[in-house]
Amino acid sequence: MNDASSTSPSPTAAMLVIGDEILSGRTKDRNIGFVASYLTQLGIDLKEARIVPDETPEIVSAVNALRARYTYVFTSGGIGPTHDDITADAIAAAFGVGIDHDPRAVEILKRWYEGRAELNEARLRMARIPFGADLIENRVSGAPGFRIGNVHVMAGVPAVLEAMMDALAPSLARGTPVGSVSIDTGLGEGRIAGPLGAIAKAYPTAIIGSYPYFDGGKHATVVVVRSRDSAVLEAAAAAVHAMLADLA
Repeated sequence: MNDASSTSPSPTAAMLVIGDEILSGRTKDRNIGFVASYLTQLGIDLKEARIVPDETPEIVSAVNALRARYTYVFTSGGIGPTHDDITADAIAAAFGVGIDHDPRAVEILKRWYEGRAELNEARLRMARIPFGADLIENRVSGAPGFRIGNVHVMAGVPAVLEAMMDALAPSLARGTPVGSVSIDTGLGEGRIAGPLGAIAKAYPTAIIGSYPYFDGGKHATVVVVRSRDSAVLEAAAAAVHAMLADLA
């Protein structure tokens, strides 16, 4: 386990959202944005996000591709009590390990449901954990997520996923957080494209993006400057402000 105080230049991550309901549009995903923002604060770069259906081959293929490519993989969805919640089994298949009711998870569910509801066979499905996995605490609804290798398997319900992220965050290696400055130029992209490109070339370690919008009266652009180096961030942002002064 990595201590939260440890740092690395740029840990990377991928997000895998699992669920037919996302792909059909019945449910709108809220987890990718949350995880992206959360990881940014930890200095971990979310490099890729995928959405796959509740189909074992698709989940296995995506998990194996992503875990080989990135420092961390985070999944959401498919670890509930119903027949179509197959994520735990698919993760076990991806790692080539068995799966069964985990005594630790069973005990957690017993305590959680005592006095609340019957711990029936369906609810006990949420205690099926791949062999060798560690549990991720769920303070919202009891049933734990789990971590195996560099893959972190969490619920699809946003409130539960958010609690699980809080629980696992101390175990994640962190990089230097990315600083960000947003500048509303008040100008259209066509006015700033040339000089903004020159600034981006002058500050190659900064990430400079332009985001056009229409406020109902005019077209304008917000420029966002991002960098892990505070001095570079400050200098690149100053260059954008100087560019705007020249264009005024």
